[in-house]
Amino acid sequence: MAKDSETSWKKDHPGTFFSNSVQKANRAVKQAMSHPEEMGVEHAFNSIARAENALLNAEQFNEHMDSVQQNKDQLDLMKQELNKVQEIEEDQS
Repeated sequence: MAKDSETSWKKDHPGTFFSNSVQKANRAVKQAMSHPEEMGVEHAFNSIARAENALLNAEQFNEHMDSVQQNKDQLDLMKQELNKVQEIEEDQS
């Protein structure tokens, strides 16, 4: 879409935006798992928070709920993995 359009593609396609947000969060979590520095973990938590906001938007618009549920499950798994990384990082501090 052109920059001067009235609505963004994020609002037009909340399911796609959620899917993209989950993919970005997944990359951030993998980065944090391989390099568990504080900034990487914080970035991953921020990415997950953005994906959770996108989830709420997708649910509000009743986007393809089967794919939304799959992405939600993946997001829940990422949060668990990131919490483990954070615990390990805290133990080493």
